[in-house]
Amino acid sequence: MPSYANAAPGVYIQEVSTGSKPISTVDTKTAGFVGVAPNKQAHLNKAMACNNWTQFIHEYVGENGGSDTFLSMAVFSFFNNGGTRCYIVNIPENETIAGDAAKRTGLCAFDVIDEIAMVAAPGYFDSISHTALIDHCEGSKDCFAILDSPDRVTSIEPLKTVASIISGGKKNTEDKKETGLRPKNTSYAAFYFPWMLIQAPLSRTKKILSAPPSGFMAGIYARTDASRGVHKAPANESVNGALGLSYVVSSAEQGALNTRGVNCIRSFPTTGIKVWGARTLDDGEWKYINVRRLFIMIEESISESTRWVVFEPNDETLWKSIVRDVGAFLTLLWRDGALQGSTPEQAFFVKCDGEINTQAVIDSGKLEIEIGIAPVKPAEFIVFKIGQWAGGTEVDADEGESESESES
Repeated sequence: MPSYANAAPGVYIQEVSTGSKPISTVDTKTAGFVGVAPNKQAHLNKAMACNNWTQFIHEYVGENGGSDTFLSMAVFSFFNNGGTRCYIVNIPENETIAGDAAKRTGLCAFDVIDEIAMVAAPGYFDSISHTALIDHCEGSKDCFAILDSPDRVTSIEPLKTVASIISGGKKNTEDKKETGLRPKNTSYAAFYFPWMLIQAPLSRTKKILSAPPSGFMAGIYARTDASRGVHKAPANESVNGALGLSYVVSSAEQGALNTRGVNCIRSFPTTGIKVWGARTLDDGEWKYINVRRLFIMIEESISESTRWVVFEPNDETLWKSIVRDVGAFLTLLWRDGALQGSTPEQAFFVKCDGEINTQAVIDSGKLEIEIGIAPVKPAEFIVFKIGQWAGGTEVDADEGESESESES
């Protein structure tokens, strides 16, 4: 407190902290891409931020131009579909995307960049690459993997099972890696099929190329997050820049794939090419992409905004402050439509008291908080019950007879 012993009489104003520490929502729109750039020597194994297509050309193509790669097509499709910021890791040809954790090469270059919310390796659809992307996201728990299906598929049957190999059961004999496997079960990744046909971004002749879906989907994720929020499923969205599909999926085929976590991209006569799936590779309570990504956002937001709690006195004052701040954050999410329920009490709960923070817990240096959340889930199946109806005015039989008798 300041001393007023030698101050003149008057009114003095002091600014004091109210104790409230609002929780800020972390960004969910930044993507990370790993692959081979047109300029194969540009920023090798370094994670570089890229904010637009022109910057990518300057950094990874160069003045002399270059041929399109899966990476360049994905980055172009990302920005063309609403993406605004991504990180690029250019890896040498014939190297795996996993690289070296100690040297932070390949996918490991993203380990120190917290803002990346989704990762993809465009055009890498072998089981080793899929596993590396999934392991990265499951390990960090703060990002989501977007996985590509094989570029050539003659039948959807092999897509149904984990153990089957697409494209006639072929194996890549050069590097001994199985290609075309449906990825393993996880809630931290989504698998998209098929590839898109696009005009080559770097070609002057604008020839038609087959592009992996991960770049398109990362842009659609970012676009949906910006316009509706991360709680909105990134589905029933138009795919900008797609001229066609490498495989046209029928409704019957999608029925067989949807339950197995294969998200299809469909072409409709009146609305064009649309994303027509919103599932993770988990068949349990985490089967929807928006639910998993919402929880990732909530967990990271709370974690980053409550670091001030560390080393504070572990008492009731601290417990009440946490309940207040977390409750205010979740109330805002509920108002934005991210949580179920007609009232905040139905949408979530936050518990931090002496019942769960016993003396034994306090003595061990821990502070425990219980949070329950009711997320919104997409209306995946819209059912209209329609029956025949004989039109006209219904007449009560007894009423009609009494009227006839009175007239006679």
